[in-house]
Amino acid sequence: MTTTGSPGRSSLRRREALWGYFFLAPFIAGVLIWQAFPLLLSLYHSFTDYEVLTPPKWVGLRNYERMIGDQLFWTSLANTIIYTVMSVAIFMVFALGGALLLNAKVRGIRIFRVVTYLPSQLPIVASAFIFLWIFEPNFGVANYLLSLIGIEPQRWLFDPVLAKPTLAIMGIWGIGTGIIIFLAGLQGVPESLYDAAKVDGANATRQFLHVTLPMISPVLLFNLIIAIIGSFQVFDLAYLMTKGGPGTETLFYVLYIFRNAFELFKMGYASALAWVFFLVVLVLTFLNFRLSRRWVHYEVDVR
Repeated sequence: MTTTGSPGRSSLRRREALWGYFFLAPFIAGVLIWQAFPLLLSLYHSFTDYEVLTPPKWVGLRNYERMIGDQLFWTSLANTIIYTVMSVAIFMVFALGGALLLNAKVRGIRIFRVVTYLPSQLPIVASAFIFLWIFEPNFGVANYLLSLIGIEPQRWLFDPVLAKPTLAIMGIWGIGTGIIIFLAGLQGVPESLYDAAKVDGANATRQFLHVTLPMISPVLLFNLIIAIIGSFQVFDLAYLMTKGGPGTETLFYVLYIFRNAFELFKMGYASALAWVFFLVVLVLTFLNFRLSRRWVHYEVDVR
């Protein structure tokens, strides 16, 4: 008769646990030093008047109260919400459409998948210069193509009406990752479901609506949440291409945080803005998960 709780086995488990913690230690230290500590420090600074070169002074909720009367805060938040709606809609439609095309069983499809994914790996600075050339008002490619069909040239990034839509359209350049995720979801749909739908007389549209979409709904939810978070964090293109202009049309929330933190050196106010931003994204993500219960279908019961 053997005993499962023998001293030898307990000692072995302790050694295994110690080695496990030993190999996890660098990662845990990195999280604590580079993520947890700055996060808590920014929370403290959000309640202070901190201008980097002087010691922080505790001001309580004054930074948060300041936002109520800060017109640029509301402008940047509204710009970000409008951009997010446009960007997420474009991303979801084109990413899913691209995945449907790349799911076709044709010769050489793997080459097309690689070519579609590669632009998303291009550095953002290089992408910005490419789009500055494309949307240049005087000799840009976009206006040249419009001239071929008789449409007058547009000012694009210099037009208050077109600036945000233009930046949202640029998001198509980086949809490669979304396409790959959608493609993985599409390839996980059992062929037997399509066969059953065909037997019942369902055409291609009904198969898409009643088989494809319900089966990839968890993937839709994932890409939707990632797209919303990514759109709310828009900074690079606006900083590199428009600097928040024309006027304040592309002054997005993260760009406004950056200006307060690294141009005006209002670190306390910038920290407060960052924490409000965190709460807004957290609430939106929570609402998405709550509403997803009505349209997301899982193979197993997820509570």
